[in-house]
Order: sequence, then C-alpha cells, then structure tokens
Amino acid sequence: MNPFTQLLRAHGARSPIGTWVSSASAIVAEAVGSAGFDWGVLDMEHAPVDMMDLVHLLQAVGNTKMVPVVRVPWNDAVSVKRVLDAGAQTLLFPFVQDAEEARRAVAATRYPPAGVRGMAGMSRAARYGTTPDYLRTANAGIGVVVQLETPLALDRLEAIAAVPGVDALFVGPADLSGAMGHVGELTHPEVMARMTDAAQRARVVGVPIGTIGHNPESATRYRAAGYDFVAVSSDIGLLMSGARAAVQALGQAGNRAHVHTLAEGTRTEGAA
Repeated sequence: MNPFTQLLRAHGARSPIGTWVSSASAIVAEAVGSAGFDWGVLDMEHAPVDMMDLVHLLQAVGNTKMVPVVRVPWNDAVSVKRVLDAGAQTLLFPFVQDAEEARRAVAATRYPPAGVRGMAGMSRAARYGTTPDYLRTANAGIGVVVQLETPLALDRLEAIAAVPGVDALFVGPADLSGAMGHVGELTHPEVMARMTDAAQRARVVGVPIGTIGHNPESATRYRAAGYDFVAVSSDIGLLMSGARAAVQALGQAGNRAHVHTLAEGTRTEGAA
C-alpha cells in the first residue's frame, strides 16, 4: 500500500499534521521530519529544487517518520517520470482543473498498459534493480493527490474525485482566494464557505481532502471544517516566524532596558 494513503487510513479521526518543505535543504528537511510531522510536501513547483536536490531530500526525510509527498512542477509526464524514478511514491499535482487533467496525472504515474510512465529497471525507485518484479508491482504503490485551486475546479470536484487512481484531493487556499478576488485573504468568509463546501462534498463521495493553513489557528479552522489532512506553514515560514519573534522580543527588551536606564539616570540627577 502507498505510505501516504496508509497514513490517512491509520489516523482515522485525527487528521495527520503536515508541513511544506520549501528551503531545498536536505538538512532542514531532515530536521523538520524529526520534529514530529506526519507528512511533508517536498515542493518542486515554487521551490528551487532540481532532480538531484529531490534525491537528497528524499534520502534525508527517509531517516525520519515523516511521509514525503512530492509536489511536481506541473502535470507533465516527463517531469513525473523523473520524479518517480528518483524514488517518490506520492505525488501532488498542482492546478488540476477537470477530470481529464486528473486522468492525465494518474496515467503519468502508471506503467503500461495502465498508463504512460516510461520503464527503467535500474532507478532509485527500483532500488537499483534489486526490488523483485518492480515493473509489474510499482503501480500499486503510487499515490496521486490532485490540487484544486480555482472555483471552476471545485465545481468539478465530484468528477475529479471519481477518476480511478485519484487517492486524495487538496485545496490550495492561496490560489483559490486569488481566483475569487480576495488576494491574500486566505480565510475570507467567501473563501472559507467554498472550502467548507468542498470538504463536505468530498466526504459524501468518500475521497480524503486536505489543505494548508498559514498558522496553527487557520489549520485548526480547516480541521473543524472537515479536512482530513492539514499542513501548517512551511520550513521557511516556521523559521521566519521564530526569527521575527526573537528579534521583536529582544528589541522590546532592549527598549525597556533603555527606558529603565534613562529613568535611573533621571533619579540619580534628581538626588544630586
């Protein structure tokens, strides 16, 4: 069974917690994986990750319990083939707009006759030729998650979810909010209404659905809305949040110390 779909089934009522790995750093990915996240997206769409970077990221995360999901740059069979050969088992496809695009995504992950994935027997995915009968068994271990990022895609949720081989759906709130005319307002009431509706409809058709919150508060809201798996922030986002909090705290402490020093000086002058 695919590790990510197995994770979703194993957690039951508690939605697995994930995050985004956007730094392109194997060290950071390994650290994030060691922090306790259940799953993490290794991003190739909006991060400077090439194929060798991806191999290093997969090797690093392989030392942790975090299940990797690789977001491919686009719904392109050539990119998908190379990502799978690198050892990725679960792929997140950005900007899937309809059932036909979902079918194309699934086909790119399957060896013939079920799909169009090119065959390579000595890839990292096949453990360099040591996995018995890999070419015949690989299809069963691949997971496909498709990302719905526009109102049009959400309108077609049921048709997309019905495509054989689509294991889960993922709603991207940033692009969705932009497409709805609310750029940067990820939790705008109209956006939240569409996202809540999507979660309810996914539950009716029995397909897991996930999303990402920019902070724990928004991630909690998405969980309450019915999302089955939720990511929070990213490695860079968490780093910047902690860094800015430290700078702010030390800046405020420095200001207080400065005011205290001035007050002490004033009292000393008065006493003189």
